[in-house]
Amino acid sequence: MQAVYGKGFVRLNWFTLVFIFAVTVAGSFVRITGSGMGCPDWPKCFGKIIPPTDVNQIPADYKEIYSGKRAQKTAKFANFLEKIGFKSEANKIRNDKSLLVEQDFNATKTWTEYVNRLFGVLAGFGVLFVFVGVWWKYRESKLLFLATFNLILLVIQAWFGSIVVATNLVPWTITVHMFVAIAIILIQLVILLKISPSQNVKLPVSNAMYWIIGISFFITLYQMFLGTQVREHVDQLTMQGFGRKSWTELLGINFIIHRTFSWLVLAMMLILAYLNEKQWKYKIVRTGFIILAIELTSGVLLAWADMPGLIQTSHLIFAAILLAVLFMTMMRMQRIKAN
Repeated sequence: MQAVYGKGFVRLNWFTLVFIFAVTVAGSFVRITGSGMGCPDWPKCFGKIIPPTDVNQIPADYKEIYSGKRAQKTAKFANFLEKIGFKSEANKIRNDKSLLVEQDFNATKTWTEYVNRLFGVLAGFGVLFVFVGVWWKYRESKLLFLATFNLILLVIQAWFGSIVVATNLVPWTITVHMFVAIAIILIQLVILLKISPSQNVKLPVSNAMYWIIGISFFITLYQMFLGTQVREHVDQLTMQGFGRKSWTELLGINFIIHRTFSWLVLAMMLILAYLNEKQWKYKIVRTGFIILAIELTSGVLLAWADMPGLIQTSHLIFAAILLAVLFMTMMRMQRIKAN
């Protein structure tokens, strides 16, 4: 017998999903404004629960203090990486002295990073309350596993967030950090698919739609990975003094694949939209197509408008929403076999 879940519990899970997405948006904004090191320590900010607003509120030798703390933490992380087999990455961290360079205090960047952390706290409490609610009232094996695993992932994400700060935003750590966030989003979606009445309804689809939706999901997931690689390369080129006109020639194969796959996803979504309007007319498929259109538009603007910050943020968030919509559709599909 299907359990009946309280409206309050269902709403809690929807709000938790919104908070997780909010962290993704805030994290993107932190990156495009260069505020990732606005707080040199974690979880506090300059050793305070409420961060400072003026440089006079922190010690005069704050750079030496936090550079020393970072050196200790990066050394421990390098040892950890070496123990699990990533000796090359460990040596890079040990030998990169730029990781220990402390930035000048900037109140705007400090508070931008602080707001990002506040969203992280809200998302964290949401995942924790979902876990408590499941254990307290809905002790089903699958739901227990999902809620527990998501809480564990959140703890790992919080720990790894401190590593990202300690290593002074080493590019690959940012990518890992983002994909752990995506994993948390997908698990939260699975929970909602199980408990939300609006998401329990199966969607009968043809064999063609079944495969198009599935392939589109995995290509979009890969696209997000490629996008982070392209963004990291752009950051490096910018630091080296290269302008936007040089990016296309210097970004390499990842940028070419990323751009090509965007058109592939568009082609598949056009076919999907045609099949959907021809027979099924599912709102979730229409929503996915609209989100894809916005996401592709922002991608074009990124390529031709010198990557303005708000467009970067919208590009990431709409890619994440598209991934979520495709995942929800894929999980609800019920393939109709041809007679």
